[in-house]
Amino acid sequence: MEVNQVLVFAAIAQVALTFFVAFVLFARRVAEMKQRKIHPQKIATSVQSAGVMEDIRASDNFKHLFEVPVLFYFLCACLLSTNTSSIHLSLLAWVFVGLRYVHSYIQCTHNKVMLRFYAFAASSLTLLVMWLIFAVDQIGKAFAIH
Repeated sequence: MEVNQVLVFAAIAQVALTFFVAFVLFARRVAEMKQRKIHPQKIATSVQSAGVMEDIRASDNFKHLFEVPVLFYFLCACLLSTNTSSIHLSLLAWVFVGLRYVHSYIQCTHNKVMLRFYAFAASSLTLLVMWLIFAVDQIGKAFAIH
């Protein structure tokens, strides 16, 4: 398998996680609304929803999947467009994605804050390392003497 494919598959796995959490959110929200007879207008905004819904774990996690992971998607696009992905960066991409899966599992289930924080911190640090590797490589290429 080509290095770029390994990176693309990591991005696909991250997208799959986002859609999976969206389905979990939908199922939980509809079930709770039916069970508790909540009118949809009562949860028209996130503030209203947080005040009415009892289980907002999947909702919170879905929002989190559009925060730090956006930097991951952008880095993947940069790596692919500059043709600078490497086996190290592709493996780190999978570490990042794996940690995001752990983060989502924790938040959507027992939601132990410190465990969730460790997964978040580890995934963020992994992504930071990836960005530093990419940035140093790009700066080196920009200032290389030919």
